[in-house]
Amino acid sequence: MSTILVEKNNGVTRVTLNKPPLNVLDIAMMDELDAALVPLKGDAATKVIVLAAQGKAFSAGVDIADHTPERVESMIEKFHAIFRTMWSLDQPIVGAVQGAALGGGCELAIACDFIVASEKAKFGQPEIKVGVFAPIATLLLPRLIGRMKANELLLTGDTVDAREAERIGLVNVVAPLESFDSAVNAFVGRLTSLSGAVLKHAKRAIGIGIENGLTEIERYYLNDLMRSEDATEGLNAFMAKRNPVWKDK
Repeated sequence: MSTILVEKNNGVTRVTLNKPPLNVLDIAMMDELDAALVPLKGDAATKVIVLAAQGKAFSAGVDIADHTPERVESMIEKFHAIFRTMWSLDQPIVGAVQGAALGGGCELAIACDFIVASEKAKFGQPEIKVGVFAPIATLLLPRLIGRMKANELLLTGDTVDAREAERIGLVNVVAPLESFDSAVNAFVGRLTSLSGAVLKHAKRAIGIGIENGLTEIERYYLNDLMRSEDATEGLNAFMAKRNPVWKDK
C-alpha cells in the first residue's frame, strides 16, 4: 500500500499522507512524500496543492527509531529534503489538518503556506520532552507567531488546540469536523480564482530568506545536540516507555 496518495482535479493536486491512524513518518515514507512533490515543480496543470492526511491524526511526527545515532543523519537529510522541495514549489500549499499535528507532523503543517484545521486538530512540538528539538520549527515558528510564543511551544513542548492556534496566527481557518472538507475546498477556491503567475511571484517574494540558517541548524542538531548525553537518554527513555533521568549534559 502506498503511504502517499496523489489526486489531481481541476487545477488542484491533493497529496495525502496515507499511513493511518497516526501517519508516523519513517524514512521510506519521507522519500515517497518528496517523490510525490518534486514533479509538481513547474506543473502548469497544478495551481494549488493541498497537503492532507487519512486517519485520526494529520501526523504524529517522525518515527522515534529514526533518531538513533546510525539513522539520524539520513533521517534529517530525507526529512528536510521535503521542506526544501515545498519551498521550491511555485504553487501555494494548503495544509488540511483534520487531527493532531505533532512533532514532525506539526513541522509539515507549518511549512505549508496556509492551514485549514478542524476543531479536532491540535499542534505541538513535544520533542524537548524526549531530549531533542525540532529544527524546522525552530526556523519557522518565530517567523510565524513571534519569538516569545515560539519559545513557549518549542521549549515547553506544550500543545495548543485549533482555536488557540488560530488566535496566535498559526492557523488561517478552523472549521467543525463535519464541514471540514467544505472549508478546505472553499479556501482552495479563493486561491484558484486568482492568477497562478502572480501567486507564484508573491509566494517567492514572501519566502525570500526562509531557508537561511537551516544548514547551520542541521549542523548544530547533528554535531552538538545528538552527541549530548541527555539526547541519548531522552530517546532511550521514550523507546523504553520510562521517564528520562536527565544529567544536564
